Amino acid sequence: MIIQRSNLFSIKKYEKQFRDAGLAQGYESIRKISQLYLLRHSALNEIGTKLENLDDEYSANFDHNPIHHMEERMKEPGSLLGKISRKQIPVDTNDLFGNIYDIAGIRVITNYLDDIIKVRDALVKQSDVTVIKEKDYINHPKPNGYRSYHLIVSVPVFQDEGVQEAPVEIQIRTVGMDTWASLEHDLRYKSFADQEKADQYAAELAQYANALFGIEENMQRIFTGLQSENDEHQS
Repeated sequence: MIIQRSNLFSIKKYEKQFRDAGLAQGYESIRKISQLYLLRHSALNEIGTKLENLDDEYSANFDHNPIHHMEERMKEPGSLLGKISRKQIPVDTNDLFGNIYDIAGIRVITNYLDDIIKVRDALVKQSDVTVIKEKDYINHPKPNGYRSYHLIVSVPVFQDEGVQEAPVEIQIRTVGMDTWASLEHDLRYKSFADQEKADQYAAELAQYANALFGIEENMQRIFTGLQSENDEHQS
């Protein structure tokens, strides 16, 4: 399993980005937002560590790693400013972070379909993890074909001034779902084609999402069958 932690936290970097994005003015305001970002980043580290430990435990007990890899990210200040503008959230450090839960996020890519719920259940049953929101896009995919399991949870973060709860957005999906989501986003939003032309392929892209889901269901069936045979030989 590989966990990508490319965006190591730097308060000075974020302070400059907050200032440049116009999110805050004045030293105290910028410093306060930066400290709140640090809190979210620490919560992200807590969740990442929990998931790594759960994957290691499952590997030791069942000879199977449910997690293929994980990717962590912190929302860039420019992206945060865009969300604030769209949602018309007042740029007030006392309320701003209470209205936005996806500043810190982790994407968990599983090997098989059943691993999605295994990871979800193992994480949320921990006593210090509180579920704030969750959406099942696996059994109820979006109209464009997108599938994933979304969670927003909060965890306690131990800091010098005491313990604080902080939220983290978690997306859990299979390798196939992640591949489709990345390519669909690239084709529709980042490609050379204009949006109107890209929209013409929406139904075709959704069809491929369903086809990939069917393939993953068959891969799950094969894995489950092989696992059952192995269990019978060992008993």
